Amino acid sequence: MKRLSSSFFQSLCRYPSNQMLFPCACLQGCARGQLDMEGALTARDRVGIQDFVLLDAHTSETAFLDNLKKRFSENLIYTYIGTLLVSVNPYKELDIYSKKQMDIYMGVNFFELPPHIFALADNAYHTMLAEANNHFILISGESGAGKTEASKKILQYYAVSCPSTTLLDNVRDRMLLSNPVLEAFGNSKTLKNDNSSRFGKYMDIQFDIQGDAVGGHILGYLLEKSRVVHQNHGERNFHIFYQLVKGGEEDLLHQLGLESNCQHYSYLVQGECANVASINDKNDWKTVRNALSVIDFDERDIQDLLGVIASVLHLGNVQFEPDSKGYATLNNSAELLWVSTVSLLLMCAFFFINIQVLSPFTVDHAIYARDALAKAIYGRTFTWLVNKINDSMENKDSSRKTVIGLLDIYGFEVFYVNSFEQFCINYCNEKLQQLFIQLTLKSEQEEYEAENIGWEPVQFFNNKIICDLVEEKHRGIISVLDEECLRPGEATDLTFLERLEEKLDSHPHFVTHKLADKKTRKTLERGNFRLLHYAGEVTYCVVGFLSKNNDLLYRNIKDVMRQSKNTIVRECFASKESDGRRRPETVASQFKSSLLGLTDILMSKEPWYVRCLKSNESQQPGQFDDVLVRHQVKYLGLMEHLRVRRAGFAYRCRYDVFLQRYKPLCPATWPYWRGVAAEGVEVLVQHLGYLPDEYKMGRTKIFIRHPRTLFATEDAFEVCKHDLASRIQAQYKAYWQKGQFRRQKEAGNTVTEDRGQCYKYMNNLIIFYPRFIKGYMARGEAKTTDNSEYLAFVRQNYLNRLKDNLPKMVLDKTSWLTPPPVLMETSEILRQLHMRLMVRKYIRGITAQQKAQLQLKGITSVIFKGKKDSYPQSVSQPYVDTRISQYIVYSIPIVKYDRNGFKARPRQLILTQTAAYVVDDAKIKQRVLYTTLKGVSVSTLSDGIIIFHIPSEDDKQKGDLIMQCDHLFEALTKLSVVANKQSAINVVQGR
Repeated sequence: MKRLSSSFFQSLCRYPSNQMLFPCACLQGCARGQLDMEGALTARDRVGIQDFVLLDAHTSETAFLDNLKKRFSENLIYTYIGTLLVSVNPYKELDIYSKKQMDIYMGVNFFELPPHIFALADNAYHTMLAEANNHFILISGESGAGKTEASKKILQYYAVSCPSTTLLDNVRDRMLLSNPVLEAFGNSKTLKNDNSSRFGKYMDIQFDIQGDAVGGHILGYLLEKSRVVHQNHGERNFHIFYQLVKGGEEDLLHQLGLESNCQHYSYLVQGECANVASINDKNDWKTVRNALSVIDFDERDIQDLLGVIASVLHLGNVQFEPDSKGYATLNNSAELLWVSTVSLLLMCAFFFINIQVLSPFTVDHAIYARDALAKAIYGRTFTWLVNKINDSMENKDSSRKTVIGLLDIYGFEVFYVNSFEQFCINYCNEKLQQLFIQLTLKSEQEEYEAENIGWEPVQFFNNKIICDLVEEKHRGIISVLDEECLRPGEATDLTFLERLEEKLDSHPHFVTHKLADKKTRKTLERGNFRLLHYAGEVTYCVVGFLSKNNDLLYRNIKDVMRQSKNTIVRECFASKESDGRRRPETVASQFKSSLLGLTDILMSKEPWYVRCLKSNESQQPGQFDDVLVRHQVKYLGLMEHLRVRRAGFAYRCRYDVFLQRYKPLCPATWPYWRGVAAEGVEVLVQHLGYLPDEYKMGRTKIFIRHPRTLFATEDAFEVCKHDLASRIQAQYKAYWQKGQFRRQKEAGNTVTEDRGQCYKYMNNLIIFYPRFIKGYMARGEAKTTDNSEYLAFVRQNYLNRLKDNLPKMVLDKTSWLTPPPVLMETSEILRQLHMRLMVRKYIRGITAQQKAQLQLKGITSVIFKGKKDSYPQSVSQPYVDTRISQYIVYSIPIVKYDRNGFKARPRQLILTQTAAYVVDDAKIKQRVLYTTLKGVSVSTLSDGIIIFHIPSEDDKQKGDLIMQCDHLFEALTKLSVVANKQSAINVVQGR
């Protein structure tokens, strides 16, 4: 339920009535009321219920559809079932996806604003950050229901709402632009949708601990490769073929041997609708070409990729004729020459030699081999493309990340003729429906258990029996299909059907012409079988099941493909293939394995759901087909989900939120409740007269059983709002009137005070000012009656200014205020007193360590001040006892110079009580006794050179010791103290 005008009511609760805040709060409430009109009573009557959980007749499918239709007629395409979002495709542009709308939904409570896909995306994001776990958003529905658009809106929302840096913008650009590329290579026009995804896509968006989108990864499922070589009437091949032919530059088409006319290519005209009014292939080509560059495809990759696409078109134009023996022969080799432009000549030559010489084929067999080759090239190229996009979005940082997965999966499909692709797609939907019910029941039951509320079992259709029918080992349809594909002997689609009839003759959800009763037999062809899915009956034609499931190439063709000079082709066929000693994995088995892997991925994450519905088959705006929508509601399991969500209680809300909204309804809780929120809610509902069976108190939430109870509370709140507004208006008006009276009274007092001030001013003007001027003129004379008042004023003024401008530091010699002549002597006395006071305070604050430092610095000053250039820089550097970790008396690193050649040698100078030592790696190189030290010399410049003068007659020494030291002043001061050699240190002019 929406919290209408919450800012307005919170402002009423937060501020006392005597503050001038009501107009602002009122305006804010009005603005929010326009945005959130659904919560008001009149709006609720007009636009239906925005959360199906609050639908009174929640078990009625008719009431469900009526509510959808009512909202759809007002362009309200989104409705909640708890946290599940139902989206109805309006088939027109709505102004609800702007940057302004995104800003409105950022960081807002899920039920704070009207239902929207931005609200679901935002809450998934913030829940992921708060709980530091992984989430996924499952987007499902029929082809044309808006699944792809929904996933785009979610990606766009994250691109805008997440923090922005150059690196992150680059990652987000690649995520967003991967969409048009994958749509070009994986989408096509079908009878139900002009941009139908012919593959399943799961994308993980990776976020770091700050919530920045830092990477992504895409998994693709079951590309409909058969569309490359065959399309039904009214359908097209994949978009990329038409985009290249229609939008490609003239030079590019010439290089690839193509013409800008789709009618010239067999693979593009089988559906007889190469041109579609709603699709602009030329503009889409520009978008895809730009996106490939942004996603980090280099020119060589793009050239090879387009070469592969062109080669598929040329292969489709290769034609065969039967010779006299009925074997296939080529009637024209022109297309082969163009295929050679993408470096596949060797492959094609070997391929057609096989057809004509080594293993002669019939025309049908040759066409099958040609089409199998085209499908294999395109299918593996699509896999390479997905991997390349993943490489460009990969985040190689090993730090922990959380993810939000987006699953855009094909919806349940029922066509006039349903083949192997529809069988796999509907099996996928069965698995996802099973997962959906499991996760919904699990999350609902966990919430009840967490809140200590009794769980009431919910009756629902468990479609496990149908999933087992398809995937069970040895008896399931996929197992039987694989056995037929791989067993020796002549296996056909009809033998596959016979094996199914043997294995599943008594299964309640499987029927064929042979197994059906007389009435059902009339609706089934002999080559069909029918499955009773959870969404209804679907009849499948077995023709083509075996060939589509095998999808195998001849081994020698694969070997040649690995030798191609085209990088993409070589990489696509570089993986190891099954040989004769291993059973190759069929398409159905691969799909089953990948689907089980997807299920494991989803089970490890927290779910969010978007259920997309088609409003009509003709894709016309404003039309709502009740029968079509009812069918989708059934097979998407929306009524099942609603029953689970309504198992016991229609509404639940945290205590603090519930109390904040409805506290004006009870005198004990208004305007403030000082105790625990749960106790306040208990007091509130007792005052409202809730019956014991109408609500339950959980650990953190209140659970309300019936929507009518909540609506009655909301109605009372609507009435209360008007009463509160009237009372606050009265308080405000009283406050304003009191203010007016106070201002008038103060104005009268001001007039009286102004009269007194005027009299005082006139008195000064007549008496005081003339006397003051006379005193100023006589200020240099001896003190008299005339100048005494002026001089007193001068003294007082100077002392007041001096009090506020006293120097703060002992070294401050310039900031003392210049005194007037009459106070020169007094000012000097005060300056000396203030200086003594600052010195006294400074001395009292000096520690023993600082005193020792000052004494050493004093000695340094006596020795070096005014004599050595670098002395001023040494004053601020404190001296230490030693500069090595082992305490002696003092030690410091030096550079010792040899007397011959002046070679520099790093050493350590150590001072003890009796001698100075030059040490290298704990080995004493030289010892100089203080008693034999004649003197020490340094220059007047900024260098750090020190010379110890040693008597030449001392046989144990090698002459004077020459050193360089970075801390010269400190070292020689320490030496002068330890050796008592202050007078022996000489500063020599020059070097």
